[in-house]
Amino acid sequence: MTDWSLSRLLASLHEDIQQKLAIVRSNMGHPGAKGDASEHVWIKMLDTYLPQRYKAENAFVVDSLGNFSDQIDVVIFDRQYSPFIFRYENQTIIPAESVYAVFEAKQAANADMVKYAQAKVATVRRLHRTSLPIPHAGGTYPAKPLIPILGGLLTFDSDWSPPLGPSFEKALLNDVGEGRLDVGCVASHGHFYFDAATSGVRFETESKPATAFLFKLIAQLQFSGTVPMIDVEAYARWLTK
Repeated sequence: MTDWSLSRLLASLHEDIQQKLAIVRSNMGHPGAKGDASEHVWIKMLDTYLPQRYKAENAFVVDSLGNFSDQIDVVIFDRQYSPFIFRYENQTIIPAESVYAVFEAKQAANADMVKYAQAKVATVRRLHRTSLPIPHAGGTYPAKPLIPILGGLLTFDSDWSPPLGPSFEKALLNDVGEGRLDVGCVASHGHFYFDAATSGVRFETESKPATAFLFKLIAQLQFSGTVPMIDVEAYARWLTK
């Protein structure tokens, strides 16, 4: 009989994330360093446990019209089919067509942080995305419909009491359009997701929030499908400008 325990493995994943976020919050005094370290914890977790078709980084997003998003703490993008990613002076710039999800990573959830995250997510969703027909041996498939870009918020704690309650829900429902936050995690308490069937927010409190959030995110990404075929020539036109 094996000594492995799936329950202990899943608990260890969450405990590792929660402990790292707690250390960052209690030991780093400089806000910038604290923010960078928190982002790194979430990015490392996502890069480690998401399927290999995905990549997570702090980045800007650009479209073929030359528009840029705000800087996003965590961008989950395609690493299998994306033809190019720009890197310059430690900055990463990702074409809009390659993006699956964007998250803001903060120390604590509150009304200001939710509003801030919604505004940042909206700067990505407003970008123009191309989609080309896909050639195959028997002809050409029609251009793939654009996948919805997921938005979210990742924190260690919540400033509300109760941490996951009516005040949090009200803040999330203030923007269910371009800034909608589809899924997120408060590592000390639980995770949340937008329920399209009811146009409401579901909060889940559990003993392993980071692990539960990861599974929920993977499930949502599975339903997103694959990013569209990017029109590289639309970006190449900027070479003559």
